[in-house]
Amino acid sequence: MANSAQARKRARQAEVTRQHNASQRSAFRTAVKKVLKAIEGGDKTAAQTVYQESVSIIDRIADKKIFHKNKAARHKSRLSAAIKSMAA
Repeated sequence: MANSAQARKRARQAEVTRQHNASQRSAFRTAVKKVLKAIEGGDKTAAQTVYQESVSIIDRIADKKIFHKNKAARHKSRLSAAIKSMAA
């Protein structure tokens, strides 16, 4: 347990940060799942629309360094490839 006032404050701040980061990670995963669900639905135009909305969320979270930028790029690339491979 933190003994000094400074350590207690840092522990409080770390907990707030942890909760915020967890929320951001959840938003990232939800955005990816939305696109995957749209792809499974089979409607290419709907999947493209959901993908465009999700890209901004994914990029925003990568910019905040919640996830590494390469992880975000990898997800975007795979989702984009999955949409492109759908039948028109």
